[in-house]
Parts: sequence; structure tokens; C-alpha cells
Amino acid sequence: MRFPSPLVRGRLVQRYKRFLADVRLDSGETITAACPNTGAMLGLTAPGAVVWLSRSEAANRKYPHTWEMVEADLGSGPTLVGINPLHPNRLVGETITAGGIKKLGGYESLRREVKYGEASRIDLLLEDPRKGRCYVEVKNVHLMRRAGRAEFPDSVTTRGAKHLRELAAMVAQGHRAVMVYLIQRADAESFSISGDLDPGYAEAFRAAHDAGVEALAYSCRMSTEEIAVDKSVRLVR
Repeated sequence: MRFPSPLVRGRLVQRYKRFLADVRLDSGETITAACPNTGAMLGLTAPGAVVWLSRSEAANRKYPHTWEMVEADLGSGPTLVGINPLHPNRLVGETITAGGIKKLGGYESLRREVKYGEASRIDLLLEDPRKGRCYVEVKNVHLMRRAGRAEFPDSVTTRGAKHLRELAAMVAQGHRAVMVYLIQRADAESFSISGDLDPGYAEAFRAAHDAGVEALAYSCRMSTEEIAVDKSVRLVR
């Protein structure tokens, strides 16, 4: 996924009201940008952090800039971390279509945002006359509290636990169901569920795994021009 125009560099002044961030651009101008990530963003919101913003030319946008990335350093030098949760569904869908995720390959069709379960929509539905249906839920991952170990979630997510239960229900009906954790950073060597931050999600994950829901994690190649799904990351339970 390439950005349509170059990202703009600046330094974070503050994030507030979950949806907003004040940023001092390298030009010296201070602007308010939309923050598409409503989670805790642990370790990624320190004032002074280098951030990268996209800019929309849409006339109806109150805040033309959107916060896309932040530079984080856990001791080995800064790395780009994608914080926009709107990108992973598109990234995973495009990579599956291009044959880049072999464990999700071989399906005849891919549909997005299909209604299922309890008034929910599955991120990606793969279908094939021979292989049947595969329900794919995609989660954006950016949390890393120690070098190399990516984690999800970074705050309590009752909605996320509900998705796990609904995927388990699809398995019970005879379908395949897969959780894909897309890590928008290149420095992840392993991935785990952060049960200390959300015990309820950890419990739902264990129950879903026992019910047959699969879990896959992938890191990304990150640059200010492009984000691409890169490699499989080992899950640690």
C-alpha cells in the first residue's frame, strides 16, 4: 500500500480527546491532526516524538492531516510504527489476493465487510467451492513493551473478545476462521496476547483457540512512502 502523496514530518505536541493530536511540523507550523487510533497507544504518545502525517485535499475535512506513523525506540534505534487501524484490512486483503499469504491462499473469491454473527461484519470472507468458507478478522498491532515482542491488545477491547467468540461459532458451524494480527512495525520477532492489559480478551483468545480458531501474525515493511506485509511472526502463548 503506497501513500498517494509524501507524508509530512513533525513532532508530537500532545494527543488529546483520543481523536486529536497537536503536531509541530518541521516547517515550524503547529497544526491539529486527526488521530484514527482510539486505543491507549502505550509508549507512542510522548511529547516530542517524531510523527508522520498524511494530508487530504478533501474540502469537507475539518482536519486535513491524519496521523499515520510515529518513531519509537526501545534501545536499538528508532523504528517506524504505523498507528492507523484503517490500513490493515486493506493490506491483508491485497496481500491475500496477490498470493502473499500462503496460509490463506487458494480461495476463489474474497469479499469485505460481510454481515455475520450477532450484527457484526467480518473483515474478509474467503470462499471457494472446494475449500468452503474462511472467516478472517484482522487486528492492527503496534504495542511493543520489550524489544522484539509485539502484543495485542494495548487496552481493554470487549469488541475484540466478541469477535473471537463469533469466529469460534463459525468453526462450530463447520467453517474455517482465522485471526490475523498485522504488526505495523518491522522489528517484531514474536507476538503474544497481553493478558495483563486485558484478561478478558486473553480468556476469549484461549477459548477461541481451543475451539479451532487459527491465529496468524505478520510484521510489515515500513517506510514513509509505503507499508507492505512482510513476514510471518512466531506466536508465543
